[in-house]
Amino acid sequence: MISSIYHKHKGRYGYRRITSALRTMGVTINHKRVQRLMNELGLKSKVRPKRYKSYRGEVGEIAENILNREFSAEQPNEKWVTDVTEFKVEGEKVYLSPMIDLFNQEVVSYEVRKTVTLPLVTDMLKAATAKLKQGEKPIIHSDQGWQYQNKQYQRLLEEKGLKQSMSRKGNCLDNAVAENFFGMLKSEMFHNETFKNADELITNIKEYIDYYNNERIKLKLKGLSPIQYRNQALVAA
Repeated sequence: MISSIYHKHKGRYGYRRITSALRTMGVTINHKRVQRLMNELGLKSKVRPKRYKSYRGEVGEIAENILNREFSAEQPNEKWVTDVTEFKVEGEKVYLSPMIDLFNQEVVSYEVRKTVTLPLVTDMLKAATAKLKQGEKPIIHSDQGWQYQNKQYQRLLEEKGLKQSMSRKGNCLDNAVAENFFGMLKSEMFHNETFKNADELITNIKEYIDYYNNERIKLKLKGLSPIQYRNQALVAA
C-alpha cells in the first residue's frame, strides 16, 4: 500500500503524507514505521530545492504591506496572494502567474505563458475575481513586481473594490506562501524531469495544478486536498 501511494503520486509524498493517506484508508500505523518501510523499499520523496526568486520589476511604494505575514484566513476569498515565476526549457522560457487563497492554499486561477507581458497577470486577475460572490472582497497581496505597480492592474483592483497589499523591498518572506508553492511545484514536477519543449512543460504545469488542487493532500488541511477542505468547510457552514 505504501508503494502504491508513493507511485500514484509520482514520488511527491514523504512518509508523513503517506501515513495520513493510509489512515484515511482505515489503516492504523505509526509514521515512524512508514518511514522505516519506505527506507527498506528505497522510496524517497522529491527534495525541494532552494527558493527560486521570482521575476521582479522596479521597486516602488505603491501599496503598504497590509497582509503583514498573516498567512491564515477564516474563510475562503478573504486573503489572496500572487506572484510570477519563471521556468527554462530547451532555450525557451515559461512564466506562471497563479492566485492562491490563504484559506486552503488553493490555486483560484492562473495563467501560464511563454511571455511575461502584462496580460499574464491581468488576465489571471480577471479570471480570479470573476469567481467572487457578492460581498467577497479579498486582500490581494504580491511583491513589488512591475506588473503589480501597473496602472491597468491597479484599476482592475479598484473596479472590484479590492485592497492591494505589497511585500516590503527585498523581503521574500512577506510572500512566503506563493514562494513555497513555487518551490513545491518545481521540486515535484519540474526539477530532474525532461521536457522536449515549452509547450510540453505548459501542459504538465496545468496537469500538476489540477492534481494539486483536487488530489494532493496537505497535513495542515486535516489530510485533505485544498478543494476537499474548502468543500468540507462550506458544508459545515
